[in-house]
Amino acid sequence: MRVLIVEDDAELAELLRDGLRAQRIDPTLAATFADGRDRAKSGAFDVIILDVRLPDGTGLDLCGELRRGGSETPVLMLTALDGVDDRVRGLEVGADDYVTKPFAFRELVARLKALARRRPALAPARHRVADLEVDLGTREVRRSGRAIALSAKEFALLELFVLHRGRVLDRATITSHVWDDNHDPFANVLEVLVGRLRRKIDDGFEPKLITTLRGAGYRFGA
Repeated sequence: MRVLIVEDDAELAELLRDGLRAQRIDPTLAATFADGRDRAKSGAFDVIILDVRLPDGTGLDLCGELRRGGSETPVLMLTALDGVDDRVRGLEVGADDYVTKPFAFRELVARLKALARRRPALAPARHRVADLEVDLGTREVRRSGRAIALSAKEFALLELFVLHRGRVLDRATITSHVWDDNHDPFANVLEVLVGRLRRKIDDGFEPKLITTLRGAGYRFGA
């Protein structure tokens, strides 16, 4: 899971970054409205954490701008403001969840994971990459018109690849999506699963869609 943290409190931001890394979550920090907007618009994140009070704007305004620009990335607002009106305003501008400071870190992680799980439901059901067609709703997969049968784990891996095509996904990100948080990301079962998926959707077809990047992970796309 990739998380953007837009927080101007350097100490809190670093605590969040270190804590999320310990949970095998990949965090990126931004300390200002402008930097957060630029990073968020890259679309490279599964969830965005926005502090309401920023030195050059507000998280509420940033959330609203992202939504008007078409961003569907789940947003969790993080703030010391605990009034009902503040929470309602955050939801009205497009935030998906709201956590007030101080907060329990375990609860924050649970909320992030819940938001990340919801994201595929917000994405289009049908995807096409080169001549590969994937329907996330019906779980049907075709390449060059030929139906391909996948196991549950193979489809979960393909779903992750399709939703993040063009990006480099590391081992921890993949294993936390396909298995669970207790799975060892260094076990070779991942290579076995990627090999099985590659044989089904790449062998005998061009272009190849799964690229192995040694020491970095995998990238999916033509």
